[in-house]
Amino acid sequence: MFESIGWAEILVLGIAGLFILGPERLPSAAAWLGRNLRRLREYATGAREQLRAEMGPEFEELRKPLQDLQQLRSFDPKRAVAKHLFDDDGNGNGTKSNGYTPPPTPALDPPSLAPGEKAPFDPDAT
Repeated sequence: MFESIGWAEILVLGIAGLFILGPERLPSAAAWLGRNLRRLREYATGAREQLRAEMGPEFEELRKPLQDLQQLRSFDPKRAVAKHLFDDDGNGNGTKSNGYTPPPTPALDPPSLAPGEKAPFDPDAT
């Protein structure tokens, strides 16, 4: 229910409630809010159970399109494209889902210098 509300927002709401209601009325207001949210959740659960009992197996058929719509709402095109282009397909050989096989990465160990030897320097590269 409160999936999009984080701890920072809850803290801001608590501080705002403290300033608006005052410290003497805030606990009773929080208890009232908790009771009513619990009652609302019980009503929703009861209505869902009653629908399930009255509709029988058709209830699940009704829920399936709603679940599909929920999945479409959470679809992120950027993540889907990035997954398609950059993730491997899980076959273990490094082949990406678009068919690209990356070349083997060379070892990046720098050549070692002899004691007292200066590192190579290219004045045109700086």
